[in-house]
Amino acid sequence: MLQSKFKISLLAIALGFVLSGCGLDGDDGDTGETGTQGPQGDPGDDGNDGQDGADGEDGSDGTDASTGVSMSLVARAALGAQGSAEIVQYHKASQTIYATNSANNTIAIIAADSITSTELSNPTSSVNLTVSSITLPTTASGVDLGGLTSIAISNDLLAVAMPAANKTDNGFILFYTGLDNSSPAFLDSVEVGALPDSIAFTPDGGKLVVANEGEPNDDYSVDPEGTISVIDILASGEPEETAETVTFTDLNGTQAALEAQGMHFPNPDGRTINGNAITTTVAQDLEPEYVTTKNGTAYITLQENNGLAILDLEDLSIQVVGLGSKNWSGLDFDGQENAAVSFGQYEGLRGVYMPDTIANYDWKGATFLVTANEGDAREYFFDVADEAACTAANGQAYDADDGCLAYSDEVKVEDLTAEAGSALEALQADGRLNDLRVTDVLGDSDGNGEYETAYTYGGRSFTIWDQNGLVVFDSGDDLERITASIHGAQFNNGDDENEGDSRSENKGPEPEALTVGQIGDRNYAFVGTERMGGIFVYDVTNPFDAFFADYVINRDLTEGSTVIDGIGDLAPESLLFVDAVDSATGQALVIVGNEVSGTVSVYEVTPN
Repeated sequence: MLQSKFKISLLAIALGFVLSGCGLDGDDGDTGETGTQGPQGDPGDDGNDGQDGADGEDGSDGTDASTGVSMSLVARAALGAQGSAEIVQYHKASQTIYATNSANNTIAIIAADSITSTELSNPTSSVNLTVSSITLPTTASGVDLGGLTSIAISNDLLAVAMPAANKTDNGFILFYTGLDNSSPAFLDSVEVGALPDSIAFTPDGGKLVVANEGEPNDDYSVDPEGTISVIDILASGEPEETAETVTFTDLNGTQAALEAQGMHFPNPDGRTINGNAITTTVAQDLEPEYVTTKNGTAYITLQENNGLAILDLEDLSIQVVGLGSKNWSGLDFDGQENAAVSFGQYEGLRGVYMPDTIANYDWKGATFLVTANEGDAREYFFDVADEAACTAANGQAYDADDGCLAYSDEVKVEDLTAEAGSALEALQADGRLNDLRVTDVLGDSDGNGEYETAYTYGGRSFTIWDQNGLVVFDSGDDLERITASIHGAQFNNGDDENEGDSRSENKGPEPEALTVGQIGDRNYAFVGTERMGGIFVYDVTNPFDAFFADYVINRDLTEGSTVIDGIGDLAPESLLFVDAVDSATGQALVIVGNEVSGTVSVYEVTPN
């Protein structure tokens, strides 16, 4: 059944009380001052002193403190294809939404100047926004292009990330101008590194920062380095003709030191695959994923490596920080797909954060980073004739649909060889988490082939970090506990079919999309879960005292229904906060790009 937003909001507020431990009623007013003493009676034989004046009236009760914000779905557009609507951007001057459509390699242009505060009556099916589009070129500088991966907007400039058709070759950033009249025209292209993925302008519009993921090809015979490109934007509003490229080659030979800092390097180094001897450097293994910027600094997640790169945009020096892992013992964790809520607390189980989206905001003059800890395993298949050919090519496994597995670090808990007397041995003996997906690269501290601990992908959480890479706040087990309270066994659902509890063994709700915005004098983080599809709101004003504020989901969870049945907004890939002053409704907006459903949804966010 479609979840009632009213009921969800009430429960969200109640959960906010429980999770934050904060009461929200205003204080009673101060007691009024005592009245002045009356005049003394005239002296006489029996004269009496005058009576005291009456007490002043009590002050009025204090106003109730804000209980956070409420979100209502006010607009929606359909791009017409699954796998589209991944990345959304907003042009303030024209109040226009731009969204990627990788299904047909176009950019959707969605007028948002007519949006009102009226909530959609049929939220899972209604659309009230019209869509036009621009078609992207198939080549740049004579190089065949693949499908677009990201977009960014600053002033009147639109940047589009386009990998090469051969993803291990250098890609390009295409620039368009003319956004003020919603008629983007091609301006120029700039070559960057292999597989440009996430892009972001600095707040002042002076630079564009590009995360070039540099993934290997299917059999690891070609593995380009991950890099970061920086493109200067001239005073004329045009991009510099060439990008400056920042590499990680200075880190080659330091893998052991980086692992000691909490980084992760899953790769087939030392193996021979399909006739090729594999040698992987640190620079090749690092894969920049997502960018957030301040004027002068860029922060880039290294998702598969569980790290963070901090780039000084003045001298292009770079620092890499390992993010370590979270301990699941003492927290509720469901690692069983048994069509039920099956929380347990387990020793010997840790989570590797592996963040995807990253955002930043300031508190007391310091920068704090917010990450959605999705997690990600590496998995590369190449084509072979049959299973025998896969075995001859030294593949890890053969699948009739996918082909020959060149490399993956993903195994089940039951597949690890536990060290005698370890916490992992007890975890395996318990049996409940036998099918939970974990990495086989971590957990064997002495390298003897026997594991003491299991490390699962992602934190099933969002985290606030200080600029040193230290955890300030982590949402712990909130995301699963809240969705289990609201949806019951329908929690941890997949992103294209309603099958409750179908993702508990594999990264759970998968928090992926994230944005941060200010409403009044409060800062809020909005976190989208890729699989479940819901959006969590946290008050992060004080990063050391963050708390849950609201939860919304636009999805009909009728068991067995699929994306083709039109069950709502599925797989939020990106979220974007729009300040109230830039919104047609006069209230803040959160724009959501829903990849699987191919929809763009717009929520109005109002303070309570």
